[in-house]
Amino acid sequence: MSAAAHKTRDLVLISLFAALIAVCAWIAIPTTVPFTMQTFGVFFAFGVLGCRRGTLAVLVYLLLGAVGLPVFSGGNAGLGAIFGATGGYMVSWLLMGPILWAAERAFGKKTWASVLGMIAGLAVCYALGTVWFMAVYARQTGPVGLWTALWWCVIPFILPDLFKIGLAAVLCRRLSGFVR
Repeated sequence: MSAAAHKTRDLVLISLFAALIAVCAWIAIPTTVPFTMQTFGVFFAFGVLGCRRGTLAVLVYLLLGAVGLPVFSGGNAGLGAIFGATGGYMVSWLLMGPILWAAERAFGKKTWASVLGMIAGLAVCYALGTVWFMAVYARQTGPVGLWTALWWCVIPFILPDLFKIGLAAVLCRRLSGFVR
């Protein structure tokens, strides 16, 4: 395959996975931090596309939302959504690719290494997103304690997010030979 064909293929895959993340965002149950399938889309993008292309897919998704396309949970869009109370969770997705890459580099491209990388990425997402949430919420409403923030933003999502990681890992394993 020529270099131009590789670039075209990469652009198509990055665009498709950015669109997949958007579709996953629309599958939502509204709560303080909305329960969505976005994180599944992000895990799936990184698992299938790898670090570089997966990060670009997430970046394209965030940029589409930043310029006003209603791709975020609940049809939200704009910089206000990114810099709002739950925006830190979305921004932290950009760190998941390098974390997954590091896990695969350390342990090989095994399914369990990908799952470990996804769990580590999720932990970073929770940490950064919760700190961001606490800072923005404090500015907008008043201080919120760490335990309260964890009960609102992390604890209810742990099991569903672990399920999404498992689902992404299984699907990535099935599709990895077709895309890489």
